[in-house]
Amino acid sequence: MSATQRDVKNRIGSVKNIQKITRAMEMVAAARLRRAEQRIEALRPYAGAIRRMTRQAAEAAGHEVHKLPVLQEHDSEDVVALLLVTGDRGLAGAFNSQIIRAGLRAASSLESDGRKIAYSAVGRRGVSTLTFRGKDPVGRYVGFTDRPAYGDAREIAQDLIAAYVDGKIDRVEIFYNGYISPLTQEVRHETLLPLQHATILEDSEGEDSDPSEGDDGTGVHALVEYEPDPEEILARLIPDYVEISVYRALLESTASEHGARMTAMRNASENAGDLIEDLTLEMNRARQAEITQEIMEVVAGAESLT
Repeated sequence: MSATQRDVKNRIGSVKNIQKITRAMEMVAAARLRRAEQRIEALRPYAGAIRRMTRQAAEAAGHEVHKLPVLQEHDSEDVVALLLVTGDRGLAGAFNSQIIRAGLRAASSLESDGRKIAYSAVGRRGVSTLTFRGKDPVGRYVGFTDRPAYGDAREIAQDLIAAYVDGKIDRVEIFYNGYISPLTQEVRHETLLPLQHATILEDSEGEDSDPSEGDDGTGVHALVEYEPDPEEILARLIPDYVEISVYRALLESTASEHGARMTAMRNASENAGDLIEDLTLEMNRARQAEITQEIMEVVAGAESLT
């Protein structure tokens, strides 16, 4: 075997090893994706119930809702907080980069209007990219994007609410990958605070249905007596509302990450297969050329003897 054939054979072996890794990563991502989908489905009823109760308590409280600090809109929006939800790992196609690009575009637009930006990031990829670009994130939340827990969402929500109530920020916007299918993820840009403008739970399937409304579509509400007062209940529900909003975004992002990684690894495996076929064809051609050369040498030697 010539040196050229040996090199090609070594390359084929290396590509086959890489293909084994990408196939294994694809299977792992597929298994994790199924679990992430189940968690999203399990969350929807709870998210819908929290939204309905918060809305009903706010309606019952009337003008008293403006006494709650978290519901008080600031006179101006000088500082806008941007929360970018990325992953801790790469090898997921454009999953992380498209969130970074969308966040930076929004920040550029806000800065052109004279507003300051306070960055926060979920996931090591987002934190490292923002730090590299000189935009040091105020909040850094890493190490859980593969399987976020409700406690992680609570920590993020509490930090954002505290900053909003203390007047450090005037508005909170979140960027995350919304899960549609394993092949499709879309960048979603939602408002989280102030709650009067919150959009993150508005378009949820089945979350707008209110069991207290009549089936005839008249919108008549059942009479509800609150104990304690609606204002106190609302004060307890609002943190839960923000937490569940963040938690849902984390789950959507996790499912999107696994879907994007599964698709990326499948494409990598297919590309490795194509490369193996090309290298095999190249090796066969080199071997055929070597055999042909040997035959010609034998024929030439025989002719010289005659």
